[in-house]
Amino acid sequence: MAGASGRAIISTAALVIFLAAGCLAEDPYKFFEWHVTYGEVAPLGVPRQGILINGQFPGPKINCTSNNNIIVNVFNHLEEPLIFTWAGIQHRKNSWQDGTPGTMCPILPGTNYTYHFQPKDQIGTYFYFPTVGLQRASGGVGMLQVLSRDLIPVPFDTPADDYSIILGDWYNKDHKTLQRILDAGRSIGRPDGVHINGKSFKVGDTAAVASPDFSMEAGKTYRYRVCNAGLRLSINFRFQGHTMKLVEMEGSHTVQNIYDSLDLHVGQCASVLVAADKAVKDYYFVASTRFFKDAMTAVAVVRYAGSNIPASPELPLPPPENTEGITWSINQFRSFRWNLTASAARPNPQGSYKYGKINITRTIKIENNRYDSDGKLRFGINGVSHVDSETPLKLAEYFGVADKVFVYDLVKDNDPSATKVAAAIAPSVMNASFKGFVEFIFENHEKTIQTWHLDGYSFFAVAIEAGVWSPEKRKNYNLLDAVSRNTIQVYPNTWAAAVTTLDNAGMWNLRSEMRERAYLGQQMYVSVLSPEKSLRDEYNIPATQQLCGIVKDLPKPAPYV
Repeated sequence: MAGASGRAIISTAALVIFLAAGCLAEDPYKFFEWHVTYGEVAPLGVPRQGILINGQFPGPKINCTSNNNIIVNVFNHLEEPLIFTWAGIQHRKNSWQDGTPGTMCPILPGTNYTYHFQPKDQIGTYFYFPTVGLQRASGGVGMLQVLSRDLIPVPFDTPADDYSIILGDWYNKDHKTLQRILDAGRSIGRPDGVHINGKSFKVGDTAAVASPDFSMEAGKTYRYRVCNAGLRLSINFRFQGHTMKLVEMEGSHTVQNIYDSLDLHVGQCASVLVAADKAVKDYYFVASTRFFKDAMTAVAVVRYAGSNIPASPELPLPPPENTEGITWSINQFRSFRWNLTASAARPNPQGSYKYGKINITRTIKIENNRYDSDGKLRFGINGVSHVDSETPLKLAEYFGVADKVFVYDLVKDNDPSATKVAAAIAPSVMNASFKGFVEFIFENHEKTIQTWHLDGYSFFAVAIEAGVWSPEKRKNYNLLDAVSRNTIQVYPNTWAAAVTTLDNAGMWNLRSEMRERAYLGQQMYVSVLSPEKSLRDEYNIPATQQLCGIVKDLPKPAPYV
């Protein structure tokens, strides 16, 4: 079986190691075994090679409860290295399990690796995906949902069912072909369509009618968790004939406003409640692209129990486009509010954290850049285009050989226009003070929308406005009930602001969620080092952690105590 020659199959052995290391606490364990293979996929009706987990695309759902210990034993049956990241899971004190090329060695073909992490004091809707190259373009993507513990009240009644929807744009070229295009210095261009849970139906498709995706019983209410796991395009989703009540975004309960449709930008997730209070018939769930010429649309069938009436061919209208559409979408963002009367993952009100009264200790102004580097397309941050190194950055830092792998602070805090002609192409790591209260300003002077994500943290998305940021713009921040989340979008010729406390020691990836841009350099790592080097602040390197690059044969440093 795969992995026997390189790394032993460790479903049981890993648990023994975790027990010996003192990892087993009072929190329950949930075990998953994944076999990652190639297989045929055809979301748009064009068969091509995809990446499957246990034969599935989307992959298996991880359904867990806050503070559970999650054990995922991944067997790599591909012909290429593999790493999974758990986007939005904060990995408290544990960037070892973050699943990016800057923190972990890849799972080599024919071997396996066991992830162990906790969604510590987290609830909400997230997704996982492979982070090597353009693999996300071929699959390996699935939902990760974290439920509240029984003693923590949830601010809505238990729904009749809880549905998961992974959607996004899709290319009929596989990830290897797309990656070759990027390596040749060109853009991967326009996606070919939109999928909903690995399928793309149009209005009236007989296959969709014969096998509805979702069912509802009249008089009951249902939760739909929706994530945009695409590569490039924002998606608007809506239910034919029904409104939606927004209840959660990326780990935070929200004020329960009612929406006809919601914009979901690349990498973002949200939960809505839908009441089955209409006539007994079929309806469409609709997903269509935003801010891109010639919108692409896919539908899925929602069937009321007992229905024998097909859905109407008239779909609910999408939001406006162009400048008017951006204004509409910004106003929708401003309507998202943290529910200060609800509990979070701990038994205390979400609003007990008065982030608006904390003094900012550092402002990091970030501009996304597009470059022509020797005739090849590159992207970057403040004049630096990141490249992954053979030795993961976290391992180089931990083993004391960082100076042989990267240089800190190539990206400067407030010099976004360092160069617009030729990027510095190198591993990019920013040093950050442990427990500093940081303000990230994202400025976008390009014509395309951006989405940013920070691993290891949730931040308060306090503002989005047109134009250029300046310190006096802080008077427009929402300093009371901005949603705590892990992504923020930045529209063309606008800026966005997010604030957070850097209290999670580790090496954390700040990236564009557009995979083309991240692959070609629009990302960096934020190193948050605790001066105490104590187990109170950061876990020791796991006993099972793989080593590679220049640290492969080095002795491990003395453990933290």
